[in-house]
Amino acid sequence: MSEAVAPSLSTYQDEQTFSFQKHGAKTHQRPYLGPGWDEPSLLHDKIREYYSIDELIDFLKQDNDNGTKKYKKITLQFPDALVADSAIIVQQLQEGLKVAHDDKHHEETEINFTEKLKKDKKDKKDHCTKSCSNCKCSDPLDTKQQNDTCPQQVWILADTAYSACCIDEVAAEHVGAEIVIHFGDACLNAIQKLDAVYVFGKPYLDIDTTVQKFKETYSDKEAKVVIMADAPHTHYMYPIYKQLKEDGYTNVAFADIDLERANTATIIGFKTCDAISKGTRFSNRLLKGINSEEFDIETDLMDYDLFHITQPQPPHLLFLTTKFSTLTIYDPSSNTTSQGPFPSLMKRYRYMQMARTSGTVGILVNTLSLRNTTEMIKTVSRKIREADKKSYMFVVGKPNVAKLANFESIEVWCILGCGQGGIILDQTNEFYKPIITPYELEMALSPQVTWTGKWVTEFERLIADDNDNDNNESDEQETTASSDVPQSPTLEGEDEAPEFNPVTGKFVSTSRPLRNIQHLEIDSTSASANEDGQLVKAFSQAVAIKGTVSTSAVYLQNREWTGLGSDFAGQEDVDEEGALVEEGRGGIARGYDYDMSNRKE
Repeated sequence: MSEAVAPSLSTYQDEQTFSFQKHGAKTHQRPYLGPGWDEPSLLHDKIREYYSIDELIDFLKQDNDNGTKKYKKITLQFPDALVADSAIIVQQLQEGLKVAHDDKHHEETEINFTEKLKKDKKDKKDHCTKSCSNCKCSDPLDTKQQNDTCPQQVWILADTAYSACCIDEVAAEHVGAEIVIHFGDACLNAIQKLDAVYVFGKPYLDIDTTVQKFKETYSDKEAKVVIMADAPHTHYMYPIYKQLKEDGYTNVAFADIDLERANTATIIGFKTCDAISKGTRFSNRLLKGINSEEFDIETDLMDYDLFHITQPQPPHLLFLTTKFSTLTIYDPSSNTTSQGPFPSLMKRYRYMQMARTSGTVGILVNTLSLRNTTEMIKTVSRKIREADKKSYMFVVGKPNVAKLANFESIEVWCILGCGQGGIILDQTNEFYKPIITPYELEMALSPQVTWTGKWVTEFERLIADDNDNDNNESDEQETTASSDVPQSPTLEGEDEAPEFNPVTGKFVSTSRPLRNIQHLEIDSTSASANEDGQLVKAFSQAVAIKGTVSTSAVYLQNREWTGLGSDFAGQEDVDEEGALVEEGRGGIARGYDYDMSNRKE
């Protein structure tokens, strides 16, 4: 009988186990460049043509009146899908700007100064103490002496904003930039301080294949359809529209970019359709080709279907579903169409109902670049205060579940962001608290909810509607004051009408924390005034801070765990003196304090 062999308790290892795994060179997928994008010899030329680099260089070569460069610090902003092209673009821009600077400097120095240069050369040689042939003063035309380095510097904004369609003005200010060049799809929202340049790009699109997919989707040539795309594909809209018109589609229209929406910004590599100049303004687009002269964008647009090329961002997609009868999305990369599922407006209605009985509202600002952000913050804060609710403002560049979960006292979030890509819809219920828009909050704070199915995301329209409502309310108050109708006085001590959560049906007593501050009651254990080490607890008992109620303090006081040491409060066998605090190890992972001391020994 053979002897028993002990089992192997470790994985078999040989020389190959510890050898490095070799990976081939990673090739970035660039199908938007068109056929031949994976050919290395054509890559630089295709990128130069795609982003209109030559036209961009001509724009950046501008000089001020005094002859200095207008833009010395240039920042480039890319979405995640185009970051792979950033290094090549920077190289081409630097080379082009350097050549332009050298040519200008060469023209300024060569204005028939031959005799002067010869004299300078002779004088320098007479006073030179060096006898080597490499003496720098031997040639006054030496480019290393005469040519200054290019005064224009280019940076890549590595940390893109939450909504990539917006100009990241805050990130550009980190380097003191004078201009931001935004690449890719853009919402064209006006910014406050910096100059902006938009480069949409020229992605590849097979027009014949797209027209064929359109015909398969809409066989009826009398159907009312609007063709729309993201900003990079918009220059294909008129050729597609023209071909469909020739094929017999009589009620087709297309969306062109509204250049007035860009305001003072410059758009490189894009031109609007000159064949049809008249259009109806719709968000940041102009609807062209609609035959009706009395077209009403609010009512008549629901008679049209939408054929959208490329997948819109979820907020913009929800906005489009509320404006058109049906929506079809065409994906050029896979040559497929989709008609849903899309974000639901019923979920937005549910969140709005939850906000009606929420006492603490968090104003979530994820961009500071939009022009009307400050005015919108003031408007939202005023409306929340008038509704006897408490608000806190947070500025978060990239909101996520972990960041917002740190603020437990917030019952509902109101997000102020770009309507195209800066609004969180939370379609998978990841966030712990509802996230609504200012338009939804305005309806939640109104006495009666009358939602017509619209979904407004533009700050300008919300502010204009708010000003109109304020004017109407002031007129009504003047009319009521001038009339002889007696007003029913509010009795002192009279209880307010009970409020119930429309979602759960439960009674809610904390929906208006600022309504009666003098009657606010908090169940908590009183602490001695001279008790030591109770800084957090003493502060939490002050529910009224600087003349206003702090709902966060109320929440902290009513919770079971209020900080370190609260777990042992009320226990008799707890040592009041506590334990001594010991100093732990310090340093970084590659060299802690005790490691460094051992090495010295």
